[in-house]
Amino acid sequence: CWDLHVIQLRGCRCLLAVHCLSRYTFVRYDVPSLQWKDLPGLFREGLLESLTAAGFPTSAIDAYLRQGEEISLTRTHGRRPVAFLNRAWEDVLELDLCLDTSRQAQPLLDHAVNTRQAHAGVRIHVITDEIHFHKIKTSLR
Repeated sequence: CWDLHVIQLRGCRCLLAVHCLSRYTFVRYDVPSLQWKDLPGLFREGLLESLTAAGFPTSAIDAYLRQGEEISLTRTHGRRPVAFLNRAWEDVLELDLCLDTSRQAQPLLDHAVNTRQAHAGVRIHVITDEIHFHKIKTSLR
């Protein structure tokens, strides 16, 4: 499950995508109107480029993208997912020095957001060509 949000960065409409479990985040910068008409395609392309830039093997990314059924779009439900989206947006705004305005894919910004302290409990790994998103539980003592 992924939550998607339209955000403004430096006056441009951008896609912010946040994985519901792990909070893995990626951004597509300055998305033209035509691309918004195919939101599932925009999301898939962004996810593919983000995971590729993060170093995942193409075979694992392809398998991850195939495992889901047809993409269905709904409203974001509940305060918790909206809070995660807002937190990711705040992280993106704080790290916008990593923004590359010459391209849609934002590998440096994605990496910076995903390695912040707020994401310290997130682990994404590949096992036999499968991508797994996990939220690692930590105990406070």
